[in-house]
Amino acid sequence: MAIYQISGDRFEVVPTTTFAAAGVRERQDLQRFLRDNIDAVAPGTLVIAEEFGEWDESRRRIDLLAVDSDANLVVIELKRTEDGGHMELQAIRYAAMVSTLTFSRAVEVFAAYLEARGDDRDPEQTLLDFLGWESDEDGEFASDVRIVLASAEFSKELTSSVLWLTGRGVDIRCVRIRPYGDAGRVLLDVQQLIPLPEAEEFQVRIREKQSEERASRRSRRTAPKFRVVVKGKVYDALPRNQAILRLIQGLCQAGVDPEEIAAVITWRTKNDTLFRSADGDLDPDAFVAALTHRATATPSSLASGS
Repeated sequence: MAIYQISGDRFEVVPTTTFAAAGVRERQDLQRFLRDNIDAVAPGTLVIAEEFGEWDESRRRIDLLAVDSDANLVVIELKRTEDGGHMELQAIRYAAMVSTLTFSRAVEVFAAYLEARGDDRDPEQTLLDFLGWESDEDGEFASDVRIVLASAEFSKELTSSVLWLTGRGVDIRCVRIRPYGDAGRVLLDVQQLIPLPEAEEFQVRIREKQSEERASRRSRRTAPKFRVVVKGKVYDALPRNQAILRLIQGLCQAGVDPEEIAAVITWRTKNDTLFRSADGDLDPDAFVAALTHRATATPSSLASGS
């Protein structure tokens, strides 16, 4: 989408440019601008570190490290390039590296950041005030790590990776910062591309549903299996419900009255019995129809025989 300016009685397209052509450097300019205006790409966050890289055997550094109002860490990676490079892979590494950051360590990191900037605010109190906490015991710190990728543009490979990650519950966002040149000025069009703000709540529900479904499938795979032997016939690796069905079928075929079986099943309530009955000699379809009629009929209609 283009940006237009009104010129007299018509629209004129504001031409796009690049950060390089506009003389905007990645670290010295773009990172500094966004550090001081972080709401442009990560609303509701507090920057606690810049060029953070305090881990062993790694020279990599997070462009900006922030905390959101839910006490989650936010890794913010910036690129002025037209495709975003491989910033999603870098950000995932960084998210893993900072995931163990404690509140006390975050205060130390924030203190160093404020000191480097000549900011005399108290780091611990500033962080507590931002979170709305009285002390660090008021909530769980860094229970999750969010990722924000900000770039002039993103390649299809990068956006495909991000969409795959969001579908698996990773909170990762792509924010496009597209520069425009206008009579010596540089204008920025800042838009969150993934997830689309209008669809974000829906996508969260989809992720939650998918997570529940995966957990359910894992539970079914790890559920215990049973072996049932009925009149010498062996049924192996049966889930619990099928094992109970095979066992009761065998008992009934052996002449045991279903009411006798029901009487010894003490873990089911009267309204949650394993058995359902209907009068008459019924085939399966008629039996189901009779039970359905009973379930939907009112007490008065049952009493009148209608």
